[in-house]
Amino acid sequence: MREKVAQQTKVLALANQKGGVGKTTTTINLGAYLAAAGQRVLIVDLDPQGNTSSGLGLVTSKLHGDLYDVLMEDVAIAAVVQETITKGLAVVPASPILAAAEVEMVAVPQREFKLKKALENIKGEYDYILIDCPPSLGILTVNGLVAADEIIIPVQAEFYALEGLGHLVQTVQRVRRGLNPKLGLLGVLLTMHNGRTTLSTQVHEEVRRHFPDKLFETVIPRNVRLAEAPSHGVSIMQYDGWSKGARSYKALAKEVQKRVKQAERVTTT
Repeated sequence: MREKVAQQTKVLALANQKGGVGKTTTTINLGAYLAAAGQRVLIVDLDPQGNTSSGLGLVTSKLHGDLYDVLMEDVAIAAVVQETITKGLAVVPASPILAAAEVEMVAVPQREFKLKKALENIKGEYDYILIDCPPSLGILTVNGLVAADEIIIPVQAEFYALEGLGHLVQTVQRVRRGLNPKLGLLGVLLTMHNGRTTLSTQVHEEVRRHFPDKLFETVIPRNVRLAEAPSHGVSIMQYDGWSKGARSYKALAKEVQKRVKQAERVTTT
């Protein structure tokens, strides 16, 4: 059991119902660089595909417990936490069986609050909890949004970047009205950006027009090393810490910490 920390735990959900936008890559690498900055970080893999878990070196077929057990069998979340090779970074893993929870939770009272309640007894042990939501707007994603303080939306720099983003924003608004009135938007993150193409520049400008005060200054480039790292079960920090992608995620971690502190100051004033 870790020592309790004085800093209030910040729970961030990374969500976009459109797949392939770099959400899992962002969760893994943001978590790694927050941990490298001295923060205690827990990643919650809320996606039945389990890519976050495998990308952190876990073999999902050999797990002795995962998020399904927490949500559906009332297993304490601390019992399924797995440490990673990155000091200060742990993960609550997922496996394909988690997909069954989408159906099984339909008849469960207060089903939208299952994850939030599971995290209550462990929040004080971490500075940040990052929730990697599945690429859908189903009950698992709603659980992530209800449990979160803030949401980060990764958006791919490509033609259909804003497709469906309005639906996600509407979902966030509904969650605020009925389930989590304190849910905030920490920022929109542009990913897979290629500065040499007109398209990437146009998408960047379009996202900025829709979210002028919420677009992160950090932009994640399209980078081969970022794509390779998950197959080795490590973050980009371990795989190639000098790559362009690594430097971008290190900058993002600093920007996230800055925004979180600013949000806390606004809340307390």
